[in-house]
Amino acid sequence: MGGLKRKALFLPPVLIGIAVLLWFARSGDAPVRIAPDEAVRPARVISVPAVDFVPRTLGYGHIQPGRVWEAVAEVGGRIVEKHPRLESGELLAAGEVILRIDPTDYELAVESARARIRGAEAQIAELDVRAENTRRSLEIEQRGLALAETDLTRRQTLLKRGSISQATVDEAERTVLSLRQAVQGQRSALALIPAEREVLAANLALFESELRQAERNLERTELVTPFDGRVAAVNVEERQFAASGQVLAVLDGVDLAEVAAQIPLDRMRQLVAGTPIDVQDTSPENLGEVFGRLGLTAVVRLSAGELQVSWPARFVRIRESVDPSTRTAGVVVAVDEPYKFVEVGRRPPLAKNMFVEVELQGRPVPGRLVVPRAALHDGMVYVVGDGSRLERRPVQVGAHQSGFVIVDSGLAAGEIIVVTDLTPAIDGMLVDPVEDTALRDRLIAAATGQGAIR
Repeated sequence: MGGLKRKALFLPPVLIGIAVLLWFARSGDAPVRIAPDEAVRPARVISVPAVDFVPRTLGYGHIQPGRVWEAVAEVGGRIVEKHPRLESGELLAAGEVILRIDPTDYELAVESARARIRGAEAQIAELDVRAENTRRSLEIEQRGLALAETDLTRRQTLLKRGSISQATVDEAERTVLSLRQAVQGQRSALALIPAEREVLAANLALFESELRQAERNLERTELVTPFDGRVAAVNVEERQFAASGQVLAVLDGVDLAEVAAQIPLDRMRQLVAGTPIDVQDTSPENLGEVFGRLGLTAVVRLSAGELQVSWPARFVRIRESVDPSTRTAGVVVAVDEPYKFVEVGRRPPLAKNMFVEVELQGRPVPGRLVVPRAALHDGMVYVVGDGSRLERRPVQVGAHQSGFVIVDSGLAAGEIIVVTDLTPAIDGMLVDPVEDTALRDRLIAAATGQGAIR
């Protein structure tokens, strides 16, 4: 009885369903299908800017002084005086005597050379007097000879007349011969005087040279700073003996600091790519001028915790070799007056061996298109075209830096590109573009050489 009641309850719904189906089958209209709505993907976008691109790169190196002076002892002796501030780290002005070697022996050498000079000068003066006396004696002998020859001629005439004897004539002839010999002796003595004078003049020149050497050695007993500098090393103390050739102290110049920063070769190529230079003359003078025509500028930065300090710098030269292991070139930049504008606790001087960052900038390259690195996907960018439809477009990329790349071809200035990482990205898909003006401003600032580079 209970089973019949349950069947009676189940039967009416089934009959109603059959009736509905029969009604749809008899009616000729098919069921209406409702098309689903197209999905829209939100995406951040920017318009592609054209800027005057400033290529930049970073390098790192240690500060070295532009000039280093080694106080080498050019003469030996005991140190009798030492500057009170000749200690490592002290600053010394140019022209200060930092060390004095005992000058006694060198002062004696100067006096000895001067005495020899006075002796040589006295000998020359004596020779001049002797030359004058010899000339006068020669004149006297020549006058006597002339008288004797006249007397001999007169006696020879008298001999022919028989007025005098032959002995008288022979005596006069002997007198003439004797006087001729005396004249010849005076002439010989006078002829030797120039040679003697040359010998004395040579001795005098030698003694004067010895005096100059002695005076130079005396000057070398004082070691004087050639420029303003900071003491880097002291290798001698007062009363110690300093040997000739010994390095007694080292002074680093404070007017110029240099940094040899290592720059990757590809980055170096990007820096100079916008500077066409035709090098025909490969002489050292011309190649040296090429460095100045590259148009590179530099900034040196020190980062030590919260301390961030920068100095304007000059590009000086490229080092002579390339590091084969890192494929980097050494670029030397210089900072003028690195000890100027020092502020205690806020701006330290550029001291030797300080590790610093060097930023190099090349000449601006006008009209370059820049896009963020995040907008580049395997050589393609996503362009938002008509109707907010996505287009995957291949582009040719040129120079690049940490946050952006330069597009050489495939894009035009002002086109809208997606900077969101769309996954998946399908050609023709509908996107909802949202302009990111802040990102575009940062991109332009970075590409034109403003702000930090990382």
